[in-house]
Amino acid sequence: MKAAVLEKQGVINIREVPDVKAPGPGELRIAPHTVGVCGSDLHYYTHGRVGKYVVEQPMIIGHEASGTVLEVGPGVTDFKPGDRIAMEPGIPDMMSRASRMGMYNVDPAVRFFATPPVDGCLCDEVIHPAAFTYHLPESVSFGEGALLEPTAVGMWAATKAGIKPGDVCVVTGSGTVGMLTASAALAGGASKVFVSDISDIKLGIIGQIPGIIPVDLKKEDLVERVREETAGWGADVAFECSGAPKAYETFWKLIAPGGTAVLVGIPVDPVKIDITELQATEVRIENIFRYANVYQKAIDLVASGKLNLKPFITETFAMKDTKAAFDRMDEGRPGDIKLQITVDRD
Repeated sequence: MKAAVLEKQGVINIREVPDVKAPGPGELRIAPHTVGVCGSDLHYYTHGRVGKYVVEQPMIIGHEASGTVLEVGPGVTDFKPGDRIAMEPGIPDMMSRASRMGMYNVDPAVRFFATPPVDGCLCDEVIHPAAFTYHLPESVSFGEGALLEPTAVGMWAATKAGIKPGDVCVVTGSGTVGMLTASAALAGGASKVFVSDISDIKLGIIGQIPGIIPVDLKKEDLVERVREETAGWGADVAFECSGAPKAYETFWKLIAPGGTAVLVGIPVDPVKIDITELQATEVRIENIFRYANVYQKAIDLVASGKLNLKPFITETFAMKDTKAAFDRMDEGRPGDIKLQITVDRD
């Protein structure tokens, strides 16, 4: 079968790889249809590593995927060949302590698509557990299905925040995850969400959603704007989605006393935090790592029309143009949000 293989840092080839095996008990054989290009995928391509995960041998890339069931394994009753699906890309050890506590996303043994040494899903076929596969309603496109993975990150952030109806929220950073986190916060009951960035193009895109207030950091001070809009009190919830160390210099000042900070973006280097400032206002800090138990809820929100993912899909490439898609993402065009790739099985 064909696959997009990251041979080593900076080298991607579309080439033949061994066919997958037949699905075992509880498994599905799936033909991926659309695969999104994620920041971690790009980092493996440009740097050969993400933190402790290093590309030491050729690896099939891609982890944001939708597709079609080709074959069901023994014991699978909820799926049949031809079903349109989305795949949750992390496969934990369901007997681990973390999984039994419902925290399977932090299971140390989790196997995640396209995280060395685990192959990804930008290929003709994959084997995937039925337990981490979800039906796509006919109203949800394959492109939207592939976008469910970063949507789940935003959903998990909003869930961990414990948003209450009418809450005022702030999101720093309007990348894909920042935009989806803001959208999830609105769906969770926020009355309004401030979204800050230095890209006026991205702010223009997210600002079209009712309830989103874009703040261009080149033109105005975010803390002053939030304080002004909340009579000096601050936001109930603030999501840090940029991963930029500089964002932390003022991030805490956005939050009202007793409010919640949710750390979503991952800084490359350690950042300083003034603990005494947070203690004085009893700000609660939540961290997220990927997501758990939100995939079906994300699908339901999209299918209901309450969460529109279409504006976030910028362009779709053919599988033969995978390298061009990665180079385009590395270029960092201001108007690009999510680039996706379709798998051609011919």
